[in-house]
Amino acid sequence: MGTLWGKGCGFRTRLSGLQLAVYWRLCLLLFLNSFLFFLDLYTTCTSRHADHRTDNRTAPEDNRTGPEHGGPTGSSESECVWLSYGQALYIIGLLLGSLFGGAPSDWYGRRVVLQVCVSVHAVCGVLPAALHHPLVFIALRCLTGVCSSMTHSSAFSLAVEWSVPACRAWPPALLGLSFSLGMAVQAPLAYACCSWASLHLALGLPQILSLPIIISLPESPCWLLLKNRTSVLDQYRKQDPEYMEQLLNSTGGEEEGAEPAEGAEPRGLFDLTHLRHPTVMLRLSVMSYLGLTTALTYYGISLNIGSFGVDVYRAQFFSGLSETPCLLLPFLLARCGRRTVSMLTMFLSGLACLLSLVASQIYRDAVWGMSLALLGKFCMLTNMFVSLLYSIELFPTITRQRCLALVNVFYRAGSVFNTLLDFSAGIPLAAMIIYGCGPIIGSLFCLLLPETSQGPLPDTLEDCERQSRVRLKQVKTHLNQVKTQLNQVDTP
Repeated sequence: MGTLWGKGCGFRTRLSGLQLAVYWRLCLLLFLNSFLFFLDLYTTCTSRHADHRTDNRTAPEDNRTGPEHGGPTGSSESECVWLSYGQALYIIGLLLGSLFGGAPSDWYGRRVVLQVCVSVHAVCGVLPAALHHPLVFIALRCLTGVCSSMTHSSAFSLAVEWSVPACRAWPPALLGLSFSLGMAVQAPLAYACCSWASLHLALGLPQILSLPIIISLPESPCWLLLKNRTSVLDQYRKQDPEYMEQLLNSTGGEEEGAEPAEGAEPRGLFDLTHLRHPTVMLRLSVMSYLGLTTALTYYGISLNIGSFGVDVYRAQFFSGLSETPCLLLPFLLARCGRRTVSMLTMFLSGLACLLSLVASQIYRDAVWGMSLALLGKFCMLTNMFVSLLYSIELFPTITRQRCLALVNVFYRAGSVFNTLLDFSAGIPLAAMIIYGCGPIIGSLFCLLLPETSQGPLPDTLEDCERQSRVRLKQVKTHLNQVKTQLNQVDTP
């Protein structure tokens, strides 16, 4: 058991043993998952700049790749081509995981999807150390991307669904911090590895060793309640009856044991009937644009961090560290709410990217250019985690993972778009303009969404409509207050 204090937020919430078990397991999984996320950033750098990077570390004739060094191919030109394919296939795998990963999570549960995806992801991290064929390598990268996408989506949903409204802002912060620290640790590990085999073993073996922790991972109580799995819920109640009662009372759906209303559940694995509802369609449209813009900026900077004239290992290390302040996100969300923070981070990210463009293109200052770009990347990462939490709170449990999957499709489409640009001579001018203007426009679209802070998670379409009605009432009340104040000023 533990106690969580929200400084200045006006709440004091006890963390149950089940909740802590979910949090630390998912944090460890996300920490290790990040090891293979930006792997291609180092492999392409090794292939293209081997001579420059190995002057003080190995002999000039040692390319540190190829079959004799545990690499996927023999010649340096062939290496560059295959490794670039690996990066593109990995991002396509992320897109495929977003497209097809939501329905299985809604149908079979978050826990089952996480167990399968984390296991396959760990195996795909180790196999390239033994199988050096290029086709096997890029196929494994694509499969790794699929598993990584499904892992992220299910992990965030599971952590949020195990949280009462007062604690709901903590999962994105904790999981985001774990992922960022994994990125920072990945850089020195990649620098220390002198071959492909040692690199993949160093990044893959910890994931193999961590597989036992997902066996005892609890299932989402919201999903169990929706599926009427009362036997499992009763087991959780025996462990902590007080917290489970508080958690189940915070859901917005029907009472446990009640018969589900007609059409309350999807009729099949890929049923999209609920997505045609006007409220869901509006929220899907806005969140999809935010996902597309977020991916364009975040991955455009992350995958080309070496284009700012700084060593890629040092740049990626500080890139990971620059994301650690996201731990302060819950306090900011408690004071300002989801919508305000999304608007603020989107606007600041776009502004930072435009200033980075000025610093790097006009003043030719690589340090300031990279610093401003990392600031924009941090703001976009903050918005990414807020958007994940926001999406979970905006969409009903009956179709939540399907909606998240569709939002992630646009998010991954933005990632794929970055692979189509030529970054060999640095980040293009047009790309940086898109990275700057897109988020600023997205900050305006946030006005179309309701505020979901401290509210129950919606389980049905009626709960979603109730969120919108609450928002309209708040707007009308605010307008009436403004009119009253104006009338008092006009009255002599």
